[in-house]
Amino acid sequence: MTGPGTFFGDLGIVLRGGDFRRLFAVRLVSQFADGALQVALAAFVFFSPERQTTAPAAAAAFATLLLPFSVVGPFAGVLLDRWSRRQILLWSNVVRTLLVCSLALLVASDVHGPAFFAVALVTLSVNRFFLACLGASLPHVVPAHELVMANAVSPTCGTLAALAGAGAGFGVRELTGADGAVLGWAAVLYAVAALLALRLAYGLLGPDHAVEAHLRHALADVARGLAGGARHVVLHRPAARALAVIAANRFGYGIETIALILLFRNTFADPGDADAGLAGLGMAFGVSGLGFFVAAVATPIAVRRLGRDGHGTEHWMVVLLLVVAAMQVPIAAYTVPAVLLAAFVIGFAAQGLKICVDTVVQRSIDDEFRGRVFAIYDVLFNATFVAAATVAAMVLPPSGRSYVVLLSLGLLSLVTATLLRRDVARE
Repeated sequence: MTGPGTFFGDLGIVLRGGDFRRLFAVRLVSQFADGALQVALAAFVFFSPERQTTAPAAAAAFATLLLPFSVVGPFAGVLLDRWSRRQILLWSNVVRTLLVCSLALLVASDVHGPAFFAVALVTLSVNRFFLACLGASLPHVVPAHELVMANAVSPTCGTLAALAGAGAGFGVRELTGADGAVLGWAAVLYAVAALLALRLAYGLLGPDHAVEAHLRHALADVARGLAGGARHVVLHRPAARALAVIAANRFGYGIETIALILLFRNTFADPGDADAGLAGLGMAFGVSGLGFFVAAVATPIAVRRLGRDGHGTEHWMVVLLLVVAAMQVPIAAYTVPAVLLAAFVIGFAAQGLKICVDTVVQRSIDDEFRGRVFAIYDVLFNATFVAAATVAAMVLPPSGRSYVVLLSLGLLSLVTATLLRRDVARE
């Protein structure tokens, strides 16, 4: 199927815009590089033969890599609303090129202490800044009535590009036996993405009322800018409600991710065979990526069919949350097929929810606040994952099996769906 309302039909519609195509190319190449980077980091941190992965160790690694961005994120939001977003896309890729080259040298030297994590931390922080900038830029390259379609196909294609990059990165690692080679290849791809960003006009992506200022002056406005962004969200209930939903879902997704790593590292494969564990985890992420793709196909259709009262997006979010709740039951078998099925369905729900939340935030937030709100959104995205990893460290055994955790995650999704449905019904 390729007509309007299908994934490929919607992709064909939004690809008619030349500016969208140029922004889309930057996303695809950069996120392809992200996939290769993530394979190299996962192999080096979680699946090195000499390291035994436990829930506390996995949580500590995620906290080290993600939590600091929750601190710098608010500053990024202010800058997204002050600086040319085209320049941010350009320089974030230039910076990542240099940082990933540094990571490759550290890996080649078998440096895995504070220096490695510090460089990885900055690299991933820049990546989240880049993705927040893409979210704030999208309304500038597609008309308002195409935002649902664009949010369905653009981030999803980016995620699929990352999964393809991960697969290619795994292939490079198998051929060379070196994580450093994968990182070097990722650095080249980031450089290509930087060059592609130059095809976008300087002021095309906004902000509409950009204020060019010295960095010191921009950072001095952080507190005031964040307060204004927070007030703007509070005054726009659909956006506030959507952010609360994504936070709850992301918390559950974080616990499930730690459990998935532990299952494939310590339960479904010999703990001493790190390569087998990494291959199994890669298969699970590939299946999850297929779920992302199906969500991109299904979400615009579902939103239209459920939107007779003007709340199709919210109704679809309720359905997805109920799907996540129900999915905890088959996981309890703790077999590879059951976990792969869960990876597909939970990936489908997570991507569908993100498409809906992105659309709600973009539609209900004014452009002059959009960068700050998307940065807050990104901080929330990371902070809830880190909180989940912290909880996982306390409740998950090294095997990754826990029926109590499954029950708790099912209840979390069920309660979130109920509260969302009641709040929408009041409008």
